[in-house]
Amino acid sequence: MHLPILLMLVSSIFFWSSSAGATDEKLLDGVAAQVGDEIVLVSELDEMTRPMEKRMRDAGAPDAQVNNMHREALERLIDERLIANMVTRLEMGASQDEISQAVEGIAQSNGLTAAQLKASVENHGLTMKEYRTKLKGEIERNKIIGAMVSDRVRVTPEEIQALFNERYGDQKAGGEEVRLRHILVGVGGSTMRNENTACAMIDEAAVKIRAGQLDFNEAARQLTEMNPEQQGELGWLHLNEIAPWMVNAIQTLKPGEITNPIPMPFGCNLLQLVDERSFEPVTLEQANASLRAELVNRKTDREIGEWLDEVRKQTFIARKGRYAESSR
Repeated sequence: MHLPILLMLVSSIFFWSSSAGATDEKLLDGVAAQVGDEIVLVSELDEMTRPMEKRMRDAGAPDAQVNNMHREALERLIDERLIANMVTRLEMGASQDEISQAVEGIAQSNGLTAAQLKASVENHGLTMKEYRTKLKGEIERNKIIGAMVSDRVRVTPEEIQALFNERYGDQKAGGEEVRLRHILVGVGGSTMRNENTACAMIDEAAVKIRAGQLDFNEAARQLTEMNPEQQGELGWLHLNEIAPWMVNAIQTLKPGEITNPIPMPFGCNLLQLVDERSFEPVTLEQANASLRAELVNRKTDREIGEWLDEVRKQTFIARKGRYAESSR
């Protein structure tokens, strides 16, 4: 259960539960769906989708895409309710001791004291009670998954070799690689921006970054229109694998430095050279553990999907109001 704090905060979904009688009451909040004897509240769905909707709206996404994102989020919440129902039926709830052990493990794996973990949790807008509730849901989900699908997941050496060939079969024998960060402010289309406006936004951010007033990742979170959830991180890339305009822009930079605004037909760009190093080809032995984990995760996700499909067939599910059209 040693997961990074942010992952635990993001990956867990708070279980709201209600008896069947409660659904008959006049609720101040709307009901998005009923799952067995439990409900999904509209406010819960809105809270979950609000950050993504803002990013999509800012990027000019049409209503149809935003509505589809809402429907997909509702399905995830329904899945969480199905798992919560199964936890109750199988009496696989997480004890307070298990939750405390998970909290201690998370603190240790992140090199934090109990007080520092508490401060980090509160900085993300949660109380420790709320955080423990989220961990409880995560622990219970892992228990159910372990009981229901883990035994079905098998990974063979041949599958690992095949994935290695797919992933690393054409890797370079040597050369240089760089770690980059990238901010893109688009032009034209639904953005209604021209090149001057986009590059002015990039230039303003660049000035603040150079002055130490703004972190590059935070600037990317605010501005970039390409994978904003990655906050500008492109990771390690071989110089032969990146676009020539990028290579030209970073060739005089030292690690930590940023480029000037780079206008391109698709928008204005800002790059940061985080680090550079000689490229060392990856061996099967080095990649074995990560490839195995990736295959296990893929197969586990597939098995979870199939298992949840079976559970859905056995559970009353009704999507309400404007979400009724998402019925499958």
